[in-house]
Amino acid sequence: MRTLPTFVLVHGAFANSFSFAPLQAELALLGHRSAAIDLPGHGFEATFPAAYQAPQDLDALAAAPGGIREVTLADAVARVIGVLERAKRHGPTVLVGHSRGGITLTAVANARPDLIDRLVYVSAWCPVDLDVAGYYAGPEMAATDQRALATALVGNPAELGLLRNNFRTADPEALAALRATMGADLTDDEFRTFLNTFQPDDNLDAGTLDDRAGEATWGRVPRTYVRLAEDIAIPLAMQDRMIREGDALTPGNPFDVRTLPGSHLHWLVHPEPAAALLAGLVAD
Repeated sequence: MRTLPTFVLVHGAFANSFSFAPLQAELALLGHRSAAIDLPGHGFEATFPAAYQAPQDLDALAAAPGGIREVTLADAVARVIGVLERAKRHGPTVLVGHSRGGITLTAVANARPDLIDRLVYVSAWCPVDLDVAGYYAGPEMAATDQRALATALVGNPAELGLLRNNFRTADPEALAALRATMGADLTDDEFRTFLNTFQPDDNLDAGTLDDRAGEATWGRVPRTYVRLAEDIAIPLAMQDRMIREGDALTPGNPFDVRTLPGSHLHWLVHPEPAAALLAGLVAD
């Protein structure tokens, strides 16, 4: 009997393993094994300052320390490698990353390509020619209103040593900006429910030029890019740019490109099509 792979799931910024629960349920119903990872400082390792609770104290929240301050990309890579080493004992592994999780996927594949049978980026950052900061300065990101997203930012990242957002805000401008960028196709209740799965803090280390895809390491792993057609957080033009750059780096091992409809978060809230797509990648 053929051994089915384990899908190892890596979340994006401010998220955690909880956001994959609906997808994992669908994968299980299709007969597939999965493991959702909490990167260091996420999930039950996250810091939720008392000032984040209701009633909120925004001045205190802007200054409260956060445990993710010292977390680096190297810490995230080590966490994922540890999970892959355990999962690999039971058969093939498919490493799936969303959004900022793609940075970790790329760095893991550079470090331990032997542990990964397929990489799957779901509208995820895949730095090839530039680091992520460089991509954010590109014309492809013009569709993302980064100033509007800053309405939810709390505190000074340089002073806090981390990124902090107030996802429990009731400010209509902030909520509208977040929804337009991440989940315009969700209902109000779906969107607010997802916001309540987010944690307020994330780490500052998004990688450097040294963490870009490596031809001899990352480039030897079979890979899929799942485009999200209505994504604004990472617009389609940026997704396609990273696909082109990856294909140019290793033309003998290009991306297998798939497309799902919907926004940055829609596939997690309504995961049936995504689960079917992932299952199809490993079908005989």
